[in-house]
Amino acid sequence: MAFLSSRFCSFILSGLSLLATASPIVGDWENSVRPFARGAFPDLKSVRVQYGFGWNGLTAATADLRLLRTPDDHFKVEANGHTTGLAKSLWNFEAKHVGIVEAQTLRPVQVSETETVRSKKWDSELNYTAEGVISQRREQRGSSVKSKTREFKFPSVQSLDSALLYLRSQPLQDGAVERIVVYPSTAAYLTTLTVLGRERITIATGDYDAIKLDVKLRKVGKKRELLPHKKFRKATVWLSDDPNRLILRIEAQIFIGTVFAELQSVQFENKTP
Repeated sequence: MAFLSSRFCSFILSGLSLLATASPIVGDWENSVRPFARGAFPDLKSVRVQYGFGWNGLTAATADLRLLRTPDDHFKVEANGHTTGLAKSLWNFEAKHVGIVEAQTLRPVQVSETETVRSKKWDSELNYTAEGVISQRREQRGSSVKSKTREFKFPSVQSLDSALLYLRSQPLQDGAVERIVVYPSTAAYLTTLTVLGRERITIATGDYDAIKLDVKLRKVGKKRELLPHKKFRKATVWLSDDPNRLILRIEAQIFIGTVFAELQSVQFENKTP
């Protein structure tokens, strides 16, 4: 599952900055995003999962996540992540994330995050409506505090949490293309996901039939133009091809090698997986 802070995902899955040279794309891309409508695939059960992150086979970080359905009919996502081993000695990073999504519609409601890197701390709160999202971000370094509020208007904008829940609800037939506008923290991204097909995959938790997806990102600029993502150009995602549709593995090829996220453990609450 992709329930991690944007900064955490950016560091682990993208590595150092990769300066893209492609020209901005200007056009009526907004019409390529379908009106928001959840699919009919069954909802994910309450679950706890752990993921490992790294590159070239070396684990650099870990994250523990929990998805549950609340009494007021919302999905709540709780996540904690941090660097480990050598990566921690070089870049001591910790992140906490709480996301709320409407269970019936899969529309995002709110995201709260706290990220810490050495002496720096970021607190973020994002509130989503049918019109768009308002992002409030506070940066603290010692006694210095900076804050900024951003607004992005787009009726189908999603959080990272709601984007995954929305994606897994769709039919995901081979060759299908889904375009989702995601606003994870301080900017919006047009995410294009293409279902490449089905295949068998082996990871730490076992062997799975998997749905293989290609993922491409474009940043939405201030003038609503599409810009190249500065940290990675594309990734491959494998979802379990079963009633759970968990993210099994993510891979991205960049200049430092292969960076990855992989499922390490899964525990369904009150039921046997």
